[in-house]
Amino acid sequence: MTVSRTRRARASRKRQRRMRGVEHDLTGPQWDALQAAWGGCAYCGAAGSALQRDCVLPISRGGRYTLDNVVPACRSCNASKCGDEVTGWLRRRKLDESRFLLRHLQIRAALVAQFERRESDDRADPVVQAVGVNAATR
Repeated sequence: MTVSRTRRARASRKRQRRMRGVEHDLTGPQWDALQAAWGGCAYCGAAGSALQRDCVLPISRGGRYTLDNVVPACRSCNASKCGDEVTGWLRRRKLDESRFLLRHLQIRAALVAQFERRESDDRADPVVQAVGVNAATR
């Protein structure tokens, strides 16, 4: 069954409205760090293919593109998960739910601490304060 162009266009407009309705604060360096930490798709572990940003809590359910909510996903997993709740989707796909959740928490905690240290270092640096440059733009 193919989806009509008008239906796809309507869904795209709806997604764009949802995206504009919330603040997304995932920076480029944070995304790079997430990809390095996971080393491949967060769900199936596939490495070597292009990774996409996937919200653990989907945007359609109130999620945002933030360090806390984004994981790298292969195209197949991202498309399959769509707007589903992550734990139910992992169970249906027969993927290790507890492994994903534990690893997500560990990586998230490490990266949040890493980026908070960078921000506090920037606030303490008088040159950064004078120029108004932060770690994300260096």
